[in-house]
Amino acid sequence: MTQQQNAHMTQPVANADITTTSTTTIPNAAKTDLSTHQSKVIKNSQKNPLPDPILTEVNRRCRIAAEQLKRYSDVSQLPADTRTAPDLNIGFGQQRALKALQTALDIHASGYHVFAAGENGLGKRTVISRLLQRIAVEQPTPDDWVYVHNFTDPRTPMALHLPAGQSILLQQQVNNLWQQAKKRLNQRFRSDHYQSKIEAIKNATHQQETHAYDALNAEGKQYDLALTFRPFDNKAVFVHPSQLPTEDTSVSDSISDAANSNTADNNDDGEVKVATSHLNNNNKSTSAKTKTTSKDIENKHDDNGYEAELSNFAQKNHMQKRLNQLTIALEQLEDEANDAIEELHHNIAKRALQPLFTPIRELFTENQSVLDYLEAMFADMVTHVERIVNGDDEEFIAAVLATTPSRYAVNVMVSHKPDSGAPVIFEDLPTHLNLLGHVEQITQLGTVTTDVSMIRAGALHRANGGYLLLEASHVLEHPYAWQGLKRALQSRKIKLSSLEQMLTLTGSLSLSPAPVDLNVKVILLGEADLYYELLELEPEFDAVFKVRADFHDDVIRTNEHELALVAKMADIIDFAKLYPFDNSAQAALLEHLSLQAEDQDRLSLHSDLLIKLLHESNRHARLENQRIVDVHHVTQAIADMDERSGYLRDLYWEELKNGQQLINTQGQAVGQVNALTVVSYADSEFGMPARLTAVIQPNIGAGDILDIERDVDLGGSLHAKGMLIMTSYLRALFSQHHALNFSASLAFEQSYAHIDGDSATVSEACALLSALANIPINQAYAITGSMNQLGEVQAVGGINAKIAGFFDACREQALTGQQGVVIPMANVKQLMLRDDIIEAVKSGSFHIYGVNTLSEALTLMTGLPIDTLNKKKRYRKETLFGKVLQRLMLWDNNQDTGDTQLEEVTDKKSKKNKKRKNVKKKRNVSNNKMILS
Repeated sequence: MTQQQNAHMTQPVANADITTTSTTTIPNAAKTDLSTHQSKVIKNSQKNPLPDPILTEVNRRCRIAAEQLKRYSDVSQLPADTRTAPDLNIGFGQQRALKALQTALDIHASGYHVFAAGENGLGKRTVISRLLQRIAVEQPTPDDWVYVHNFTDPRTPMALHLPAGQSILLQQQVNNLWQQAKKRLNQRFRSDHYQSKIEAIKNATHQQETHAYDALNAEGKQYDLALTFRPFDNKAVFVHPSQLPTEDTSVSDSISDAANSNTADNNDDGEVKVATSHLNNNNKSTSAKTKTTSKDIENKHDDNGYEAELSNFAQKNHMQKRLNQLTIALEQLEDEANDAIEELHHNIAKRALQPLFTPIRELFTENQSVLDYLEAMFADMVTHVERIVNGDDEEFIAAVLATTPSRYAVNVMVSHKPDSGAPVIFEDLPTHLNLLGHVEQITQLGTVTTDVSMIRAGALHRANGGYLLLEASHVLEHPYAWQGLKRALQSRKIKLSSLEQMLTLTGSLSLSPAPVDLNVKVILLGEADLYYELLELEPEFDAVFKVRADFHDDVIRTNEHELALVAKMADIIDFAKLYPFDNSAQAALLEHLSLQAEDQDRLSLHSDLLIKLLHESNRHARLENQRIVDVHHVTQAIADMDERSGYLRDLYWEELKNGQQLINTQGQAVGQVNALTVVSYADSEFGMPARLTAVIQPNIGAGDILDIERDVDLGGSLHAKGMLIMTSYLRALFSQHHALNFSASLAFEQSYAHIDGDSATVSEACALLSALANIPINQAYAITGSMNQLGEVQAVGGINAKIAGFFDACREQALTGQQGVVIPMANVKQLMLRDDIIEAVKSGSFHIYGVNTLSEALTLMTGLPIDTLNKKKRYRKETLFGKVLQRLMLWDNNQDTGDTQLEEVTDKKSKKNKKRKNVKKKRNVSNNKMILS
């Protein structure tokens, strides 16, 4: 059956009505004229057939007026420009989220932290930050935290907390204290008073030593022995008087000479040295540990040839023992002298440092931990005063960039201004180190060292006592960051740990600072999908983040909310120092926000899009030397953004112009439909029509429908669901009347990408029913819509882009006035079409229809009634469903006819074969007879 015959068959009722009306209204006297007139009417009616009443009614009911295609903002209800806009309401459109946030802030129990869920670009961080800053101003300012050296356990620095602002004061006071202490100690140990004290101790010790040696020497003279010091090692020995050197005068003179030479050596350099080792140098001659045995004496006599001259060995041995006893006594005397010098140093240090520590103690009288630290520092400086003054120990020397040795440094971790409120911190790089802090290390000559001054604060330290905002996806990107954050929030303590040891299970020796008490509210920002993943994969997530704050994508479009959005525009404009926007520009922006929300009655709350539009509109005004932005500038900005993201769309239109992409916007075709689709790639999204075809294979299968896209793994699960729903609908529709003795296949032609979604269900049903009934579909129409198993058409997404895509295709192939789109009636409220499309609808060159059922869609696409029933509750023959049943029965009859003919041919062949066998048998009998005769 050709397409022309099909087109003629679509209007049988209209022709019949015309004929019936003509025969009943013409009198009998004019029958001759009647036949002539009737033939003319029939010929004219065949050229221009009257539309079917059902089609007329469906057209009237489903046609969408131009006024329904877009909702415009009332310019008169908007401010003259954004400078007169109302004040911004921070929580506009996000009351649910802010209420949840306030609940978490009011509860101070463990685990009441917040996960703010919403799409990226909604401005969650800005809204929450502004709200928290308003709340934080009225909150008490948290304490400062510092780390200082632990003089008891140097590997475990102490954490001290002070009232806000006092950490810097403590650091400054300790730095000044160190500078003054070092200067004063140098002065005291360089003074004449100190030197005289040292000389007195040394002289007293020297006199005691001299008297002891003189007494021992006098005792040795009784045995004809003299005490002398060997020149090569300055060791005291007893010898015979004849063996004394001629230049040696006396024991006391030798001791004095040794002391004078040592003193001169110590005073040669200009540096101030604490006299801790003077006695050791001065008393080498007097405190040598002499242990002369009888064998040593014999060796001595052998060397010098005096063995024969010693007459009384026992007496000399006795005096040598007395010398050893004197040496031990002199060592004790030396220790007493050293103790006296050390006591002198401590007394000098105490008297010098006490006036310096007193003012600092008075500043921190109410902080016992600071007083304890100052007391420990005072005792340490007194104990190590010699090392401080000598300056020969790195531990008591300030580093290159520091003014105070790390031993006495105050490392300020967190400092707040008094009465500044609670801190609000956003950490954009939430690594483990940046969240929890870390201990730095320095390498010098291959040696890794660290100290208390290298402890660095993390975001939790800075936000302690306040609020911390984090991007959830950023936290999960960095190793151990989530584990560290969770551990800190659960224990309510910030404990610095070595990430090197966590990663390698080894690591160098490092500091282990004391933990810091934690009191913070953490707000994680992320999308809802990430929230559900964390709930599923992280068992303890719900125990730590007990409150979820949902941020909405859009808001109901009312005059009040439009004014609130204008206030938001004004706030962005003031912050970015842009030109003011007049009310026409405001209206254009609001309409574009409704387009982004895909609903006439809603406004998108995506701040990123709004900020982008404001900046680009301001650019166009600046290029035109305008001081105020109007609708023309906003329109240009929207067009620029559309052009930037339209590269793929332009490639498609080029293929359409060149004929490479096969799309018909005129004529009719059986089993072929223009389906409306949306192409999404990265940030580019546009609508375009796609040819959908259906092919029937009669007498094969039982109503099986092959989804080619699904079988080649180009169709998604939602697309497969739509196909199954459509198949179930058709089975329920016709299987009760006749067996489904066919199979079919559906495919999107020239589609090589992944397809998903169920918005092609209605178009697939139209193509399949057209092929089953052999009824053509008007190619001037394109259709989209989802469908349920009852044949009801459901709303779909991307409706504005889909309509725009087919309109552009029709415009490329010339608008005929017959083209249009068929969409779900449920999508009419989501229409925010371009102005050129609306003008085309007003002028009648383009049409938009909204349908509620598949029958309405088929009526518009085929021009036939679909499911009209007769008195026997059967589909009328002239309906689409009736024609489907006719073809099903026709295929069945053709199959039966073919089977009957095959049986008749088989019977005829068998009869002929039987006759041939009988003739042959008779011949054989006759032959036999002839043989017998």
